[in-house]
Amino acid sequence: MTESAPKAKYRSDYQSPSHTITDVNLTFDLHETKTRVTAISQVKQQGSETTISLDGEGIELVQITINGQGWTDYTQTETGLEIHNLPSECELKIDNIISPSTNTALEGLYISDGAYCTQCEAEGFRRITYFLDRPDVLAKYTTKVIADKASFPFLLSNGNKVDEGELEDGKHFVSWEDPHPKPSYLFALVAGDFDVLRDSYTTRSGRNVALEIFVDKGNLDRANHAMVSLINSMKWDEERFGLEYDLDIYMIVAVDFFNMGAMENKG
Repeated sequence: MTESAPKAKYRSDYQSPSHTITDVNLTFDLHETKTRVTAISQVKQQGSETTISLDGEGIELVQITINGQGWTDYTQTETGLEIHNLPSECELKIDNIISPSTNTALEGLYISDGAYCTQCEAEGFRRITYFLDRPDVLAKYTTKVIADKASFPFLLSNGNKVDEGELEDGKHFVSWEDPHPKPSYLFALVAGDFDVLRDSYTTRSGRNVALEIFVDKGNLDRANHAMVSLINSMKWDEERFGLEYDLDIYMIVAVDFFNMGAMENKG
């Protein structure tokens, strides 16, 4: 699939999406060249258009199902996927394969220094699965990450940890649930082996928030300042704006191999 040249986008040309996605359940079975991504989305029509146009790049499509039934009424394009004759509300399931180790664009899901990480801002999520990859589509995300436990003991994503367990062949999984709707560019996933600095913070209402800072092996002594800054920031938000952090955990991944600067991915 060829990449199209960048095009200027103007506010005067804005059009609301024909559909929206309210919830998405993602499963990642991590593999260097054949990561299996399953995305189950709750789709709602917002007008009269029955075709949904999803963004997608560098994706190998496996299967589409609508409300549990295999769906063949679709068209793959250079920039994505058009699915035709959708019901006004439906459950859309897309199975696809991506190759993190050969993803040299460093957008979407890729491998760097032996760890999996994501860069979805501004339009990187379309390299993970076919999706409405635009900032005016807000969905609640549930994410299950599966990987080899010895190589990738830490499996991280947005939100609160809701489940974890052991699987066959030395694999394990962790599931995360983000209760707050967000655009796709704020999605984050990290899988690897790190040193971890842990602490906690008690909010003004008495809730206990777990704090975790993940760093490269051997860099744990460099994380203390970051933890102090995090606690002071939470305290300042409460004192200055009356705002409490609204998840059960706050994680920071501060590693040398990441190709971007600070990110606002919550959780």
